[in-house]
Amino acid sequence: MFPLARNALRGLKIHSIQQRMARQRYIKCSQDFHDKYGNAVLASGVTFCVVAWVFTTTQIGIEWNPSPVGRVTPKEWKR
Repeated sequence: MFPLARNALRGLKIHSIQQRMARQRYIKCSQDFHDKYGNAVLASGVTFCVVAWVFTTTQIGIEWNPSPVGRVTPKEWKR
């Protein structure tokens, strides 16, 4: 009984997937917002992020991996 029910459910899933694909094939006739502007919005977002990071890394004065040679001098011992 269990294999019979499992096969029946599997058949229903395949049938419903085929119906859904057939419906989607006929529904989408016109472009929606994502089809028209999706790539432009993505490109402008990437451009904004790159410009923001370039500005941040070059203008706020972070010293990347500074060498302590010549900057750190030992202090005199106090007895």
